[in-house]
Amino acid sequence: MRIDSIRNGIVIDHITAGKAMELYRMLRLEELDCPVAVIKNAVSQKQGKKDIIKIDSSIEIDLDVIGYISPNATVCIIRDGVVQEKRHLALPKRLTGILHCKNPRCITTTEQGIKQVFVLSETDHASYRCLYCDARP
Repeated sequence: MRIDSIRNGIVIDHITAGKAMELYRMLRLEELDCPVAVIKNAVSQKQGKKDIIKIDSSIEIDLDVIGYISPNATVCIIRDGVVQEKRHLALPKRLTGILHCKNPRCITTTEQGIKQVFVLSETDHASYRCLYCDARP
């Protein structure tokens, strides 16, 4: 299989195998009017298998979404065919507007205009809780 290199755009690499399509949906990449390549189950020396997403356009992407879905992912910004910046991600400490609180009594579900905010639990690593009612997503 051949996926051409990109001149200007973004490469999301080291995505946990099987998570690329979830990331594709959460980043709303289907709405883009540019080439987007999704490579699933590519061979990785570190992970065994990994997914990769290549976006052939310089766009703004939500790094918190990527960090939440695949905390070990890397994001490379490509300009003129050269990697200009490489970011190593981790679990974000705070997620705003990404997760939804399931508590029907939470203020974010009863009041309009309040963004849903989840914070990374300090006691239960890799677990998020609603900032307002402490419920899990």
